[in-house]
Amino acid sequence: MGSTDSKLNFRKAVIQLTTKTQPVEATDDAFWDQFWADTTTTVQDVFALVPAAEIRAVREESPSNLATLCYKAVEKLVQGAESGCPTEREKQVILNSTRILTRILPYIFEDQDWRGFFWSTVPGAGRAGTDEMDDDDGARPLAESLLLAIADLFFCPDFTVHSHRRGPDSVENMQSIDSCEYIWEAGVGFAQSPPLNYIHDLNRTELLRLLLTCFSEAMYLPPTTDTGVLNPWVTFFCSTENRHALPLFTSLLNVVCAYDPVGYGIPYNHLLFSDYREQLVEQAVQILIVTLEHDGGVPHRPPSPSSMEEQESTGPENLFVNYLSRIHREEDFDFILKGLARLLTNPLTQTYLPNSTKKIQFHQELLVLFWKLCDFNKKFLFFVLKSSDVLDILVPILFYLNDARADQSRVGLMHIGVFILLLLSGERNFGVRLNKPYSVHVPMDIPVFTGTHADLLIVVFHKIVTTGHQRLQPLFDCLLTIIVNVSPYLKSLSMVAANKLLHLLEAFSTSWFLFSAAQNHHLVFFLLEAFNNIIQYQFDGNCNLVYAIIRKRNVFHQLANLPSDPGSIQKALQRKRKSPDVISRTSSQETVSMEGSHPAVPAEPGTLKTSLVAIPAIDKLTEKSQVSEDGTMVSVPKIDSLQAAHPDQSAAAGTSDTESNSGRDNEDVFYTEAEMERRRLSSASSTSFWAPTPEWVHSWKCKLPLQTIMRLLQVLVPQVEKICIDKGLTDESEILKFLQHGTLVGLLPVPHPILIRKYQANAGTAMWFRTYMWGVVYLRNVDPPIWYDTDVRLFEIQRM
Repeated sequence: MGSTDSKLNFRKAVIQLTTKTQPVEATDDAFWDQFWADTTTTVQDVFALVPAAEIRAVREESPSNLATLCYKAVEKLVQGAESGCPTEREKQVILNSTRILTRILPYIFEDQDWRGFFWSTVPGAGRAGTDEMDDDDGARPLAESLLLAIADLFFCPDFTVHSHRRGPDSVENMQSIDSCEYIWEAGVGFAQSPPLNYIHDLNRTELLRLLLTCFSEAMYLPPTTDTGVLNPWVTFFCSTENRHALPLFTSLLNVVCAYDPVGYGIPYNHLLFSDYREQLVEQAVQILIVTLEHDGGVPHRPPSPSSMEEQESTGPENLFVNYLSRIHREEDFDFILKGLARLLTNPLTQTYLPNSTKKIQFHQELLVLFWKLCDFNKKFLFFVLKSSDVLDILVPILFYLNDARADQSRVGLMHIGVFILLLLSGERNFGVRLNKPYSVHVPMDIPVFTGTHADLLIVVFHKIVTTGHQRLQPLFDCLLTIIVNVSPYLKSLSMVAANKLLHLLEAFSTSWFLFSAAQNHHLVFFLLEAFNNIIQYQFDGNCNLVYAIIRKRNVFHQLANLPSDPGSIQKALQRKRKSPDVISRTSSQETVSMEGSHPAVPAEPGTLKTSLVAIPAIDKLTEKSQVSEDGTMVSVPKIDSLQAAHPDQSAAAGTSDTESNSGRDNEDVFYTEAEMERRRLSSASSTSFWAPTPEWVHSWKCKLPLQTIMRLLQVLVPQVEKICIDKGLTDESEILKFLQHGTLVGLLPVPHPILIRKYQANAGTAMWFRTYMWGVVYLRNVDPPIWYDTDVRLFEIQRM
């Protein structure tokens, strides 16, 4: 693309920079201008012409030259922001300086001694408006000058936005421009949609890429749970110092939510016109999730009145978080939700013309953005749950979960999908919405069934548990917690879903599974609690589940009579096989899959993945709330001693000891995956790690909440057997008809209060989100590969 001459000149300048042992004076413009003067290079060219080894060589051997290069490149951006880059040449200088900084910054961040360089002040760069003052502290740190220049350049007429000039002679003054009139796209708080201009889109994308690189200093710090550690780049950019914070936040959000990758419904349109908007949308959503990563350092403990300085140092509020949390108009919520649902559903849409619609790849970033919206804006969360539109988010999430379950490189995607469903399931409305019939039929390799969205959720969760890879086991608690949370509201499960739930109980209640890990019995408690909720609160419509329970009654009897003597425990453990056969017979009706579905496949060899920290245990992730008579929720105090004092009551009250303090709580949750793998191997070799004892089995077995189900079986089994004998029945429809009209009023124990486990934010999940999000950003930016082969510390990069 660029002419060969200009590339040669640029390459020559790079070589001179690495070979000159003497520092080059900052005033030697003839030398420095070679880097940005007339070159028509692309960002890909810059990455090719400036090899990593040479950047590191300059950093070690002629540090002052690297410092001057950075300083001069920032100076070019500052000058462009002041002048408004009226000429083509100035625009070119801005783009080249942007590309060079994007290339160099990661090598500044990877070296601890250099990390403070951009935050030191450069003599002569006065803070705007303080030039007249005598004191010398007026100089701005280089980082601040850079960030403010980028912010100005985002609203530079004829460069990144459309000019509003009246006549040919009038020039728009960059300093007095009201950037709120130049928002990039209609949507939240802005009505006009400016005409598409692909040059503006390209220039915005280049600047956003540089901004993302500035923010990526976070990748070079090891993971920490200290929530007080803020990213200084993000903190400054999202502070009141940035006069464009509101219009830029609005531009980014609107550009993402208004994007329609289908291309106005014309098949193959994306093949005819290179879609510059897509690159812009990807960078925009990445900037949004990174800037929304922390709430600007509001301290979690109130500072003591005596220490006023402590209050000062909490840092300015993050304006992006502030604006996001203040959105409140229904039409804005509708625009955001419809936009996110459209983009999340895009990879699922099937047409009969292969490749006719453009498939987007940035669904992980969209899920993080959706999470942030629900987390920071409770009104948005309630809006989402107010109508059945929430199902337009649920279905794609279930699709991604089902599709990624065999691929270890996508374990992070599995987690974020499950976290979102856990958050939603804490609200009663979510359970109610799940009763809507499921008719859209997305191509998934799950059994074909007729039923509701609740059935879809259960069928997909069953598939994840029984056919996902080993790494997903820590999510089983979350999956079952979601089922328990929605269970009191499920009006009628299909036969397929009912069988799946019983199949899970059957798998989790085998003695070798119960005895092979300290927490496995929690899964049985969750399932029993779900069954109890449905029987106590939704008995009338759930004849399929009741019939399935009757058919599988031996599973409940075996649980009640689980042997706990040392001999039985040993025997059960010897039966344990290498790979547990969780799937016992599945009925033949389930071989039919949705049309157009592809089975979930493991990652291709050579796929890169980034490590994640471990997620906290379910009792750290959630907080128990009890639903009172009027439907309001009261949080349940965490008092384990109360349960210990009355173990018999806890089962009756439905507060199962699913969150007992066994095993996982005192483990530090911040291991990376690689570390966890090492621990697993070492614990496997030393069997002394944990062993089941008769006392341990008894401690939880006596609390199994089986009373309701045992009573149901006691009443209904004889009646069903009588029908079968009297009518010589083998046909289940007659039995279902009988169960449908049956009643257990007055025969069951007093209904237990409904317990909901609501997601609660904590340092562990904040840490998980930070590593996950930056891992996604790292892996998705491959052209150019911004951070590839630099010394990233936040996560490990593994090749599969």
